[in-house]
Amino acid sequence: MSQGRAASRDAVSGQLTERAGQGGPRTLPPLRIVAPEIEGPEDVVADADGTLFAGAADGAIWRLRVSAPGAVDEATAVAHTGGRPLGLQPLPGGELLVCDAVRGLLCVDPRHGTVRVLADEVAGAPLRFASNVTTAADGTVYFTVSSRRYGLDEWLGDFLEHTGTGQLLRLRPGGSPEVLLDGLQFANGVALAPDESFLAVAETGACRLTRYRLTGPRAGTADTLADGLPGYPDNISPGPDGAFWVALARPRSAGVALLHGLPRGARRTAWEVLKRLRLSLPPHPTARVLAVRPDGGPAWDLRAVRSPYRMVTSVCRTADLLALGSVAERGIAVCAFPGADGSSPAR
Repeated sequence: MSQGRAASRDAVSGQLTERAGQGGPRTLPPLRIVAPEIEGPEDVVADADGTLFAGAADGAIWRLRVSAPGAVDEATAVAHTGGRPLGLQPLPGGELLVCDAVRGLLCVDPRHGTVRVLADEVAGAPLRFASNVTTAADGTVYFTVSSRRYGLDEWLGDFLEHTGTGQLLRLRPGGSPEVLLDGLQFANGVALAPDESFLAVAETGACRLTRYRLTGPRAGTADTLADGLPGYPDNISPGPDGAFWVALARPRSAGVALLHGLPRGARRTAWEVLKRLRLSLPPHPTARVLAVRPDGGPAWDLRAVRSPYRMVTSVCRTADLLALGSVAERGIAVCAFPGADGSSPAR
């Protein structure tokens, strides 16, 4: 059953501010760009073997094997969705769930290049702007819709207008999509807690992670897992350390916050003016990723201030690597995970 926002924002577990992560951000290790033939890899994920997958602007799904930062053993386009793939989720059997902004929720088999549509409508309405996806052990799929007003090509309109039309949905095996949460501010990344007791959902427009409870006496309600993020959260991926790895697409903007405080009509007018003048929000030269513990506290905060790889929309951690994706760049950025040598995230 759909839950409204007012029914659930009753607690805040973590407050992550500009001083997040033991005294401020650490420097992100030097990035190396690999597979520059991949344009706009909005999400990068790893399967259980550490193989990376990414979706490109032209609809291709890529498989990459990276043995060390900068050392690519394979980069192969294994399928084509016929749309625009965004969030990805590997399945235990080797298939891949794909949120496609044009076609809906898909299942891709990288071994054969086949594509199946799992859902392309919700309650009789077309499923548009499906954003990110995760799956539980029982096969239940959870995914987000960023906006019901705008499509991917006008994502900035939703971000500036602050429509609050994002959704969290559930697809049970053999069922149809159900709305769990509505009224989200640009719903984006989604990931399960290690014990599958809750979902973490990124609300890009609100700079927060929302927790949707799946078990216990408060199952079916939502509250805040982490608030006051130092940037706009995009995709989320679970790390081998149990933390949620969160990409921040850009630092928080005082101008955007001011605009969000204006009446809806003024926000819509601002977007219409920008669209008429064909103006956009240029990528910010800051790359920043966070790791948030299941209790909402900070585990890692890594930042590159003058990064050649901008607008980081995803981060994926393997045992010894971080892989970053960007909807605005070519290729995937990789670096050594700074804790692979046993070092602490504390400064």
